[in-house]
Amino acid sequence: MDNAHLTRKQQEFFSYIVEYKKEYDVWPTYREIAEHFGYKSPNSVTQNIQALLKKGFLVKRNDEEYDLPPTKKDLLDDSIDEPGIPVRGLIAAGYLQEAVEADLGKITMSSLFPNLDKLFALRVSGFSMKDVGIYDGDLVLLMDSDVKNGDIGAVLYNGETSLKKIYWDENGLRLEPANESYDDIVVEPGVFEEVRIIGKYIGHVNRQGFQRAPSKVA
Repeated sequence: MDNAHLTRKQQEFFSYIVEYKKEYDVWPTYREIAEHFGYKSPNSVTQNIQALLKKGFLVKRNDEEYDLPPTKKDLLDDSIDEPGIPVRGLIAAGYLQEAVEADLGKITMSSLFPNLDKLFALRVSGFSMKDVGIYDGDLVLLMDSDVKNGDIGAVLYNGETSLKKIYWDENGLRLEPANESYDDIVVEPGVFEEVRIIGKYIGHVNRQGFQRAPSKVA
């Protein structure tokens, strides 16, 4: 079951209990987990643990307590380095100067994305955002964070998902494509509660590599 995928919420749950175990050398209690995630009932903790057990991310010990399976024990080992791109020295960006070689560490996923635990990806289907460089088949990176007026974000509405520029005011919510062949999607104010923001767009990945979302000019 190690190949089973966790949902975003399950991954957040799993990351929390593993980091807690690394820091305190014990697993968090149900109460501590519930307080951390704001659960109103310990049943939510039980359901998440059962899901992790089913997907092979946790196992039951002989004393009926949960634990990491042998294949994931290295998650508790701080001595294992995170893979990354080596930084091999300094290079001048002004006047020519002597090359300086040194071990300056690594560029890791954690350094590129400080909020890595809040990120997830979705594959794009369609061309409604092509004018901002997002094409069919690209992987968009989304963050579980607040979306400001005019940001690109993924929304769930009426059982369907869409990646659009998001605008809202007293007249309702407007989802604007980046392709003149597509029309805006307008949601009236009274239907706001049926719209869920899935995530804020921070960049996308395609054959050319990683394309970061442009910074908004204030």
